[in-house]
Amino acid sequence: MLSGSESIAQLINNSIIYISFITELEILSFKEISEKEKKQIKKIFNEFVIVDINEEIKSKTIEIRSNSSLKLPDSIIAGTAQFLDLPLLTADKDFQRVKNLDLLLFEND
Repeated sequence: MLSGSESIAQLINNSIIYISFITELEILSFKEISEKEKKQIKKIFNEFVIVDINEEIKSKTIEIRSNSSLKLPDSIIAGTAQFLDLPLLTADKDFQRVKNLDLLLFEND
């Protein structure tokens, strides 16, 4: 689970990382995740800024979901990136359907 990507590690090195609370929930709720991995992930997440939902993110999420047909969790993640005016780093090509989203797509090493 925690194999990682060298190119992503280099890209985000010494950066402030923002993640949606949805990302935190999705990752920590994987059935296959061990308790040891969960502890490691939580330790990593302590270094991140976890962004909770607010009225503006809700509004952006509604707009994104109605215009792109993304799943609700992905719409919240995209809305959070737009709210923060930050690029969204992902391997999920479905995010390409979102207009006005600064998207950084990567492929797994």
